[in-house]
Amino acid sequence: MKKRAYRDWNYWGKPVPGFGDEKARILIIGLAPGAHGSNRTGRMFTGDAAGVFLYRALCKNGFANQTTATNREDGLQLNDIYISAICRCVPPDNQPTQSEILNCQPYLLEEIELLTTLQGIITLGGLAYKRLQAIYASRFSRKLSVRFAHGNFIPAEKN
Repeated sequence: MKKRAYRDWNYWGKPVPGFGDEKARILIIGLAPGAHGSNRTGRMFTGDAAGVFLYRALCKNGFANQTTATNREDGLQLNDIYISAICRCVPPDNQPTQSEILNCQPYLLEEIELLTTLQGIITLGGLAYKRLQAIYASRFSRKLSVRFAHGNFIPAEKN
């Protein structure tokens, strides 16, 4: 159901892909698209409160060319960073099921593989960290070298 403020928008309403610099050294992984943010705009962390904070911080630190992200055609460009999520669709009540997470995991794995210059990952929230931890355990037979804390940088590992 659309919010009143966005009733005139044509919602994206499809799985939301990751985006950013294909030569990124840093990957940011969030939970999932927001119902009236990414699901509306078609770009992760765009058009919602989390994006307001995130893109302002990225711009301040040289990773984005502007502080705002309102839609896919707003001119936002990311430098040395790529943004993705463990789920590509809006989960009911913002709580993805295990099957939804596992269904989307191949897309995240492919993005990680395609980021050949990746040096590290920042997870936004405990669920994103736990998914990355499971990926490391299954692909590299080891735990993450960094415990979860907001803003922690996790060194990347490739096959």
